[in-house]
Amino acid sequence: MTVAALRACRHWVFDMDGTLTVAVHDFPAIKRALDIPQDSDILHHLAALPAAEAAAKHAWLLQHERELALGSVAAPGAVELVRHLHGRGCRLGILTRNAHELALLTLAAIGLDDYFDSLDVVGRDEAPPKPHPGGLLHLAARWQVAPQALVMVGDYRFDLDCARAAGARGVLVNLADNPWPELADLHAPDCAQLLARIGCAEGLAL
Repeated sequence: MTVAALRACRHWVFDMDGTLTVAVHDFPAIKRALDIPQDSDILHHLAALPAAEAAAKHAWLLQHERELALGSVAAPGAVELVRHLHGRGCRLGILTRNAHELALLTLAAIGLDDYFDSLDVVGRDEAPPKPHPGGLLHLAARWQVAPQALVMVGDYRFDLDCARAAGARGVLVNLADNPWPELADLHAPDCAQLLARIGCAEGLAL
């Protein structure tokens, strides 16, 4: 995908933690607290537990993540990128493995809650967690566009796998190098450099 093609896109979906925010989740510690094997995915592991045990562990996870959400800090360039895309009339969504209510708290904490419709914020209770493409397909249907019209921006291969499975474009940010070149349509070390790459930085022509 060329930068010019990306610049023309009008439907952008962002991962939350580690993409729009500075990553703070200590996943090994969370797994230890919940007695989850270190090589297991947290959400998939909880989904396989008996209902009562899963509910208790989900409650602990929700409270832990709530505390993190309230202290969220925007990733470099994230606020400027979102504000500029919004100013260009782009449709903006969130697809996160976090809970919907916590995603809204996080957006408020970093000053971006006015740029996303609540119905365009898709969490783990509204769609199967990434890398499943269901969340992107849900947003494509809601926005009445083909999945190919969507750009998925994230910091991990689950975001790229999700985009590839849905037929959307995948953009990797917040990593100095690109460990998944076969999955990422574009890589930028952070959101500020993505903003510059697509010609949206202040003073650049669109």
